Amino acid sequence: MTVADNLTVPIQREDRRVKARRAHIWLAALLAVTAILSLATGPTGTSLWGALGKLITGDELTTMERVVLWDIRLPRLILGMAVGASLAVSGAVMQGLFRNPLADPGLVGVGAGAGLGAIVAIVLGALLPIWLRDVVGNYLVSFSAFFGGWLSTIILYRVSTRRGQTSVATMLLAGIALGALAGAVSGILVYMADDQQLRDLTFWGMGSLAGATWAKVVVAVPLIGIAVVASFFLGQGLNGLALGEATAAHLGIPVQRLKSAAIMIVAGATGAAVAVSGGIGFIGIVVPHLLRLATGPDHDTLLPNAALLGATLLLGADIISRLIIAPAELPIGIVTAVLGSPVFLWILLRRRGLVEF
Repeated sequence: MTVADNLTVPIQREDRRVKARRAHIWLAALLAVTAILSLATGPTGTSLWGALGKLITGDELTTMERVVLWDIRLPRLILGMAVGASLAVSGAVMQGLFRNPLADPGLVGVGAGAGLGAIVAIVLGALLPIWLRDVVGNYLVSFSAFFGGWLSTIILYRVSTRRGQTSVATMLLAGIALGALAGAVSGILVYMADDQQLRDLTFWGMGSLAGATWAKVVVAVPLIGIAVVASFFLGQGLNGLALGEATAAHLGIPVQRLKSAAIMIVAGATGAAVAVSGGIGFIGIVVPHLLRLATGPDHDTLLPNAALLGATLLLGADIISRLIIAPAELPIGIVTAVLGSPVFLWILLRRRGLVEF
């Protein structure tokens, strides 16, 4: 290796770090702009700028302005950022763990388990004792979805772990089987549902932030925040895992502990997100892949950038869902599917060498 070759690697690393720092700034700025637009967007005539003007001049806000901005749009904004960040970061972690850019959080069974939990709550919730329904209140579906996601993840982890070692290949196959089983049970419950329950199931399955409240923010956002921040500490381990488990172990990376932590983090973040927003697809697949193309595969920068871009894209999709058929609202999962499916198809074609851009 020549002197020039020895200098090339540090220069490339520095270029990637500079590019990643620039991406941090641009993505943070883009998120700030999107958040302002989210607060200013809605079917009512309430103006964010008018309310800000009143706050500056010391005038009192009207009841409508307080309710719309404080009780409806602001919790929706916070919940949207948390859900988008959790899905994108979970996708990046799963792609690093499986060493496959097409992996997503659904591979650990969170989506299937959460979906089944929500369907059980919607269809069979009326069979619960009255006192329990009074305690849980309007959050029965969310609690049931979160519990279902965690339970499916624990089952999958137990099945794929033997003698203290977790097999990623076994986890993938077991995840497919668990998803099929959850789908079969869900199909039986859907067949039993009445018309109103079918409407609720359809709307929940498509995903929405329409039910955002401060109570959901208080319950879900801290859990999502802890999981997302914890994922940032997996960067070096996921970088080493990209070289293979044996090589990562020789580099001193605790591979089994890394896999266990990654699975639990994804389960917590995705389970909480799905519980409060329903099924929202493509964020976890598309965001990490686009960032790898733009800033490189280093997980130390990929994970925080994924959180920023995921939050931005979900807020953008939410804005579109509120405007496209206003004053009605389109489920946000439809918007992410329409925007994400062409990108996903492009990723597949690019991996097969059928496209070069």
